[in-house]
Amino acid sequence: MARITGMEVLDVRFPTSRELDGSDAMNPDPDYSAAYLVLHTDGGPDGYGLTFTIGRGNDVQAAAIQALEGHVVGKEVPETAGDLAALSAALVGDSQLRWLGPEKGVAHMAVGAVVNAAWDLAARRAGRPLWRFLAEMSPEEIAGLVDYRYLSDALTEQDALDILRQAEPGRAERTEHLLANGYRAYTTSPGWLGYSDAKLVRLARQAVTDGFDMIKLKVGGDLEDDIRRMKLAREAVGDGVRIAVDANQRWDVDAAVRWMAALAPFDPYWIEEPTSPDDVLGHQAIAEAIAPIRVATGEHVQNRVVFKQLLQAGAISVLQLDACRVGGVNENVAILLLAAKFGIPVCPHAGGVGLCELVRHLSMFDYVAVSATDRDRSIEWVDHLHEHFTDPAKVRAGRYLAPHEPGFSARMHDATLRRFRFPDGPEWTENA
Repeated sequence: MARITGMEVLDVRFPTSRELDGSDAMNPDPDYSAAYLVLHTDGGPDGYGLTFTIGRGNDVQAAAIQALEGHVVGKEVPETAGDLAALSAALVGDSQLRWLGPEKGVAHMAVGAVVNAAWDLAARRAGRPLWRFLAEMSPEEIAGLVDYRYLSDALTEQDALDILRQAEPGRAERTEHLLANGYRAYTTSPGWLGYSDAKLVRLARQAVTDGFDMIKLKVGGDLEDDIRRMKLAREAVGDGVRIAVDANQRWDVDAAVRWMAALAPFDPYWIEEPTSPDDVLGHQAIAEAIAPIRVATGEHVQNRVVFKQLLQAGAISVLQLDACRVGGVNENVAILLLAAKFGIPVCPHAGGVGLCELVRHLSMFDYVAVSATDRDRSIEWVDHLHEHFTDPAKVRAGRYLAPHEPGFSARMHDATLRRFRFPDGPEWTENA
């Protein structure tokens, strides 16, 4: 039996703040970064994972991942659903590290990175892309991945089994549909807050030409600026293209309601992160006040328990899970099952290095084996930094192509790791 012989953790940062890529009202100068890890084995292949941050603090995230080394090094390589469930439980259940959350923040994101690397390793050993590796498991195996503690008032294991068994008959046909047609994408690339009006209009028009039927704009800095930018975007794309807006947590409840009333004439499809991601009742109040405009959130929702409450309260009509915010694949399976139970579409967050690569697997698994539908669902597309990955996400005619290579697509090129390693890589030492 192969064993994990070592865990290597790197602080990798990209200077995206130089061109204001990724800029928004709350995060004006992000440097897209990854606390990146490799699980080395004695039998090959290795496993790869990461957690996304935006610059300062990435070293803190890397240290948190390193603190989990004792849970994996020297252990047998996980290969089955049962193995991966046990590993997730052991990592989440480290009582001393759990105290730093519990099940939230830097410590929990570190768990997610290690869990995701273990899934990458298992899928590589199985010779399958992660979405197929997961979707080919039995309903019992998939349901067994989930920790139902704190969820059972909304989702039981029997509920999960019912959802998965209902979706099971059409798995093969949906797999073939994905392979032939891909999965719908929407693009945020035109809408960064630091972009000029001319750049916004040019990129919005290009998005329509490229086949996207929805774009997203960052809002929340200045109301008059947002009104002007929304007007320009609507004129650029026409009435048949959806425009979502994203406030990145800038507002109180009353401000969100007032701001969205001012933007309503331009037909925004959803408002994303209108207020604190922890404020369930605030999201509920906003949703009631601005309907039929949808409320979306999730990229900063800390765990399955907060998602459960958002769904129970009717506070969101679009759920935006994140591949690297919660405790990895296992917890994201729980969140997908919760969304299916409540009938809420999942449109994952992917604004960051590596997130497009990872979340496409989760959405495709959801379509094949959980929700069994792609109605009102799409995956965010941000056209930055894909060239640094060995299995980069690809979008054609507004649709994500299904990945074929084994694993979770988290592996970066060795040359990228050397160049962008912080603080001693050439990108940082030569451009200080």
